[in-house]
Amino acid sequence: MTIGLSPLHQLHADAGASFTDFAGWQMPVRYSSDLAEHHAVRTAAGLFDLSHMGEIVVVGPEAAAALDYALSADLSAIVAGQAKYSLLLDEQGGILDDLVVYRTGSDRYLVVANASNRELVAEELRNRCSPFTCDVFDESDDIALIALQGPKSREILENLEQPLETPLGELRYYRSAPARFDGHEVLVARTGYTGEDGFELFLAPDAAAQLWTAIREVGAGSGLLPAGLASRDTLRLEAGMPLYGHELSSDVQPVQAGLARAVALTKQTEFIGRAAVERGPDDGAPVLVGLTAEGRRAPRAGYPVLDGDGDGAGLIGTVTSGALSPTLGHPIAMAYVAPEFAGEGTRLAVDVRGTRIPATVAARPFYSRKAAS
Repeated sequence: MTIGLSPLHQLHADAGASFTDFAGWQMPVRYSSDLAEHHAVRTAAGLFDLSHMGEIVVVGPEAAAALDYALSADLSAIVAGQAKYSLLLDEQGGILDDLVVYRTGSDRYLVVANASNRELVAEELRNRCSPFTCDVFDESDDIALIALQGPKSREILENLEQPLETPLGELRYYRSAPARFDGHEVLVARTGYTGEDGFELFLAPDAAAQLWTAIREVGAGSGLLPAGLASRDTLRLEAGMPLYGHELSSDVQPVQAGLARAVALTKQTEFIGRAAVERGPDDGAPVLVGLTAEGRRAPRAGYPVLDGDGDGAGLIGTVTSGALSPTLGHPIAMAYVAPEFAGEGTRLAVDVRGTRIPATVAARPFYSRKAAS
């Protein structure tokens, strides 16, 4: 199996990054300290290489109608420059992937898929869009993706020696705009996966190193750090954001994951998975909850969740993601539990390597920048 290398790989190696094999790519897991990179995003800015993500373009007169049929959201309702979170469902209502879809023109959409699902999403979109007058192109190999996340992100981008030539202050959340950097085309999106304000920058691979270096140079005095997958995972966990392969899978319907909002049952058109979603999951199907605990021992993916009453021996769920929150200072987790145990404030327990750790069902997100500011 060929391992993919980001167009920024050499820059990561020169910066002392530790790498991990992620979805067939060698990606930075950290540069120095997971905690330092996490805190940089919360207090200043972090710079992420996301070039492993999939980018599929759907273009043509019926692109909007095709995506309304292929995906769960009402994509024909968004305007050019707007983005929307959506789901790729199977006929049983299971989640094949979660996506962000950008409308980049009247008849052009950019669909961003998880790296591990790139080929599946591209193939599903080709099949589902085939009855419509549009074309589907997998442009993943022709696009690099850099994310700058944190409260100082806008300030850093606005101070680049070669400006992006787009008014960042006018770019609202979940909006995108075309820009240029030193003659190179860039799509600037105000989106992210960290719970902080920030931007995602799509551009040609041969221009990525120049932009990455420019951002690092400007941000050096502002507390910016390059950040790897480890800090990205704790950031998204604090923000209560699901991750495919952990909280999301084909065995889970959107309502179980708290993602009913991502399914537009109000749209008049048929879409794949609609009938199953309208029927809903089986009675007693587990639902996703947040958990908080005291101490320093964090629940991890796969750990059993137990009934908190009595001796706590009854297995009622499984942890999907967990960590000691760097921002909050106590353990947090997400888990699927039986619905009768899903009420906020319910006392449960987690089996952490043979030790029963008390836990409480808590609202998500665990952290939000509005509450923190």
